[in-house]
Amino acid sequence: MKKLGIFLHFFVGIGALAGGFGGLLHPDAPMGITPDVLHYGPFTNFFIPSLFLFLILGVGNIFLAIIAIRKKEYTALCSLFMGSVLSLWIIIQCLIMWSVAPIQAIFFVIGLVQIICGASQKERFLSFR
Repeated sequence: MKKLGIFLHFFVGIGALAGGFGGLLHPDAPMGITPDVLHYGPFTNFFIPSLFLFLILGVGNIFLAIIAIRKKEYTALCSLFMGSVLSLWIIIQCLIMWSVAPIQAIFFVIGLVQIICGASQKERFLSFR
């Protein structure tokens, strides 16, 4: 489970870096998505969501994957934390957009798998010093 968790950190991190960077470059229509989908949310363009995606989910997942590789006792905590952040991000995204796309469902499940990977290593999580 530890290897799966680390793989998912890198997978989500690389995807979030790419998506976030695209949104930062073109905040008014990243990857062809119009700001109309933000009608129910607090944003008028994708700059702030893209910044969060790039820094927290992108850089954060890559950074925590490296920590998990180097400090084995932190792997569970990293997976629990980033899985929770990803799952919450998807829920908030769906609420703001007032719709659910297949890619959102896939990444929500990936977030849950990250949480499960962390929880399955609870003995390490509870005993690290």
